[in-house]
Amino acid sequence: MNTPDTATVEEALRFSGGIAADERTHILTLFSALDARLRSYRSGTVELDLSIKDRDTQGQYTTLEVWITGKQRLVATSRHTTTDQALAEVRDDLIRQLTDAKNRSEPRNNKQLRRTD
Repeated sequence: MNTPDTATVEEALRFSGGIAADERTHILTLFSALDARLRSYRSGTVELDLSIKDRDTQGQYTTLEVWITGKQRLVATSRHTTTDQALAEVRDDLIRQLTDAKNRSEPRNNKQLRRTD
């Protein structure tokens, strides 16, 4: 469950191009699984940027970028020509990247954070 102090897709998501404002609700529904990964970050520290270039063509290119204060930028891309498939692919890739980043920062996986008593 999200608290008022945690980051959410709804507050962090913005569109750069190729997406109409009336698609926001549908995209928020597709991206709802990201909320679980964003819960560990404070509200206002996460920015998500979604863009679709050359929409509805063979060259369609979907990009989802995330900036988290104090962390390295993450980028997920898809070349699916079906918009919903592309959105699902970038969502799943970003979830994987966020999970990997969190696992790397845990003490057992980061020698600098391990306690040696």
